[in-house]
Amino acid sequence: MKYNASHKREAIGGQVHETMAEKKKRKMEYMEENLEQIDSSLSKMRKDLERENVESEYLVPEIKNWIETGSVKSVKERVKSWISLKYPVHIIGPTGCGKTILALQAAKEFGRPVVWINGDESVTTTDLIGGYSQVETSTIRDKYIHNVFKDKDIMQAQWVDNPLTLACKYGYTLIYNEFSRSRAVANNVLLSIFSEGILELPTQFGEERYVKVHPEFRAIFTSNSIEYAGVHNAQDALLDRMVGIYMDYYDRETEAKIIAAHSGINEQNALLIAELVGALRKKSPEGFCLGTRAGVMVAQALALKNNFDKPSIKQMLADVITSKTKNKAHYEKQMQSIEKL
Repeated sequence: MKYNASHKREAIGGQVHETMAEKKKRKMEYMEENLEQIDSSLSKMRKDLERENVESEYLVPEIKNWIETGSVKSVKERVKSWISLKYPVHIIGPTGCGKTILALQAAKEFGRPVVWINGDESVTTTDLIGGYSQVETSTIRDKYIHNVFKDKDIMQAQWVDNPLTLACKYGYTLIYNEFSRSRAVANNVLLSIFSEGILELPTQFGEERYVKVHPEFRAIFTSNSIEYAGVHNAQDALLDRMVGIYMDYYDRETEAKIIAAHSGINEQNALLIAELVGALRKKSPEGFCLGTRAGVMVAQALALKNNFDKPSIKQMLADVITSKTKNKAHYEKQMQSIEKL
């Protein structure tokens, strides 16, 4: 008996039934036509999920009690103007002058998500760009034919992006706090970003080794002056591509408003503390940095005690500056300055 693969019955438009070969061919053609679209959809889903994870995991310090006077706004608008022109901005200034919070506010007003890096001696290029977090190994054993075994080991490395790569990929604003406390060799990767618009991932494999920098990517750096302990000189080629803005301590009225906002005391008492901190700052030797933060700490302690008499102010101010004194003689000298003030 002869078997016919297809039914001979036909209708208007063609044959009613398909052979198995014809069905397979049609399915393959359909899959090939739609495979590109499926891959594109899956890729978009992965990127959206990665972006959601980024925005939930890479948190930046929250801005509380932002105070904006004319002097604050002037510096902030300069930062915003330069990053609008796509230049990386390097804010340089003494400890406690408000560099970090100003960078955060400028980035917030720019309107893009923000990622954060804190520089220090131990930071490496991997800390900036990412690396392989784990390597998964799986084994496949083929038992299709009796007594014949076929083993196949598959190794899959999983790459994890760090803040700099994420910012370049998705067009986030990068804040690199204490930039000059990282060694220059860790920051070499920044050169190609600012000159060619390409981020190179030295340890990445294949086509993903190079990342085209997103047009919305921006960068703000903060640093202490070069004479500070623990500060490294950056590459001249890198600094040549940055705009530098030097920040100093704010005027007394601005410092008083900041102190009042963060402590809850009235502006008259806040102005008194700001004047004391400012006067002590001027009398202190070079390298002894007394920032606005010191005034906030004193004000918070006095507000807790609800006592603003002279002995209390003297004691709180002495406690705040003691950690910055070099030795007992330096401490006594600072106490004499407080007593005179």
